[in-house]
Amino acid sequence: MDRDFVERRDGSFYLMGSRVPLAHLVREFQQGEPPEAIRLHYPTLSLEQVYGAITFYLGHTSEVEDDIVGRRRLEDEFTKTHPAPPLVKEKLERARQQLLARRS
Repeated sequence: MDRDFVERRDGSFYLMGSRVPLAHLVREFQQGEPPEAIRLHYPTLSLEQVYGAITFYLGHTSEVEDDIVGRRRLEDEFTKTHPAPPLVKEKLERARQQLLARRS
């Protein structure tokens, strides 16, 4: 059943038929986001797909955690070699602070 929602592609896990990495959904789930909220962040996914992805994660935790560590390492390397311009960083930080203020 779980293979209906998640596939291994390009050395990583993705939601079947989409470009959404499983690692992104798992990070949100680990931060306490409910599946319904996660679904709102990915309008191309159905709620069933989000629940299926979480179910896959819970059944394959060590594999997915290894994938997350590898993906994070690649993202960190990319960030080091392609730093964001200071003005972009400032805008992103302001937007992040505004979002956090709204959640409080």
